[in-house]
Amino acid sequence: MKFELQPNHLQNEFIQLIPLQENDFEALYEVANDELLWEQHPNKLRYQRDVFYNFFQGAMESNGAFLIRNVLTNETIGSSRFYDYNKNDNSILIGYTFIGRKYLGKGYNKALKKLMMDYAFQYVRTIYFHVGACNIRSQKAIKKTGAIKVDEIEVPYYGEEAKLNYIYRINKN
Repeated sequence: MKFELQPNHLQNEFIQLIPLQENDFEALYEVANDELLWEQHPNKLRYQRDVFYNFFQGAMESNGAFLIRNVLTNETIGSSRFYDYNKNDNSILIGYTFIGRKYLGKGYNKALKKLMMDYAFQYVRTIYFHVGACNIRSQKAIKKTGAIKVDEIEVPYYGEEAKLNYIYRINKN
C-alpha cells in the first residue's frame, strides 16, 4: 500500500480531517486571527492576514495539509499536515499544526495526533515532529504522545526565515 499524504477523509469521535482547499482560507483565517494563539510560535505574527496567507500558500503547496473540523458542530478548528515522507527511512513528519484556543486543553489536539499517527503507522515505522524551540505548550503536548526529543535544527518555513525547532520522534512500537 502507498502512503498518501492527503487521504480524502480521516475521522474520529472529535474531529475530521479534510484535504485543505483554496476556498478554506477565510474559515481557517478566522481561527488563526488570534494574537495569543501564536505567542509561543516561532512566527508570532501569523495572526496577521498577509503572514497567515503565506502560511496558507505553503500548506496548499505541501499537498499534505488538512482542515480540522469539529465532528459535532462542523466548525473549523485548525489545520495540520503530513510532509517530508521518506520511503528509505520509512518515516513521515507531522506538523504545522494549530488549533483554535477555545479547543486547547479539551482533548482535540490529542485526538488529532492519535488520528494522524494511527493512519501514518499503517505505512511507516517512524513519525517525526518539528516543534518551535520557544513553543513550550506544543513541546509538552507532543511529549504526552510518547515522542522523545532527538535533535535541534533550523527549519526553513515557507517564505520565511529558518527558525530553531526541536525534532521529536515516535516509533511504531
